[in-house]
Amino acid sequence: MSLNTNPLHPDRRKRVLLVASNPSVSQQTGWPIGAWLAEIAHPYHVCTEAGYEVVIASPAGGRIELDGFSDPRHESGYSADDLLAWGFISSPRHAALLESSPALATLKPADFDAVFLAGGQAPMYTFRGKGPIAELVLDFWKAGKPVAIVCHATCILLDLKGPDGELLVKGRTWTGFADAEEQFADNFVGQRIQPFWIETEARKLAGTNFITGGLFKAFAIRDGQIITGQQQFSGAAAAHLLIEALGR
Repeated sequence: MSLNTNPLHPDRRKRVLLVASNPSVSQQTGWPIGAWLAEIAHPYHVCTEAGYEVVIASPAGGRIELDGFSDPRHESGYSADDLLAWGFISSPRHAALLESSPALATLKPADFDAVFLAGGQAPMYTFRGKGPIAELVLDFWKAGKPVAIVCHATCILLDLKGPDGELLVKGRTWTGFADAEEQFADNFVGQRIQPFWIETEARKLAGTNFITGGLFKAFAIRDGQIITGQQQFSGAAAAHLLIEALGR
C-alpha cells in the first residue's frame, strides 16, 4: 500500500476537498470579490503531485469567481509572475474546475480524507458564521481529519466552536492574514478594504495563540488537526503540512 492511499480504503487514493468561496460584493469597497487563485492552484499542485485526488468545491456550487488581483491576466500585473496560477488558468482541464464547482451539499465529508479552505476576499463575508461551511469544518474535525485553512478563510476560526462549546482554536497556535498586511493593502488602494481584521479579532480571544511570520512571507502552522496559512504565499506550505498530517 502506497503512502498516498487511504488506509481504510486501500483501493483508492487519498482525497482532499478544496473549498473556495462563491462570489460576493465587498460592503467596504463595493467591489465584486471572490477566491484567490494562488490559494487554489498552489495547494492543488502540491496535493496532486503527492498523488492525491483533489476536488474543488464551493458552498453553493457553480462558477468560482476570482479576486482580480489574483488572476495573472489582470491588468494590474499583481500576480503576473505566479507561474502556477498561469498554468492552472491556462489549462482548459483545470480552468474548467472553476467554471462549475460542485456544491457542498452534494458531497459527503466521509468520502474525503482532509479539507482545505482557500482564502480570498469573499470568505470574509461568506465563511465566518455561515452554517454550511462551519458544519463542513466541524464534520472533518469530529472525524479526526486534517483541516487546513489559509489567508482570509481563517476568519471562520474566530468563532467556530466544537461539540464541547469551546473554540476550535482554544489552546492552539494558529495564523491568518496579518494586520500589517491589511494595512499594506489599504495603503496600496487608498481605502479600508476589509470589514474587520483577523489578527485584531484573534488577539481579543482568550486562551489561543495567534502568530504571524512576516509581511507577505510564506508561513504555515500545524497544531494537531488544524493547519493554518497566513496569506496567499502560504498555500503550498499549508498543503505540505496537510500531507504530513495525512501520513506522508
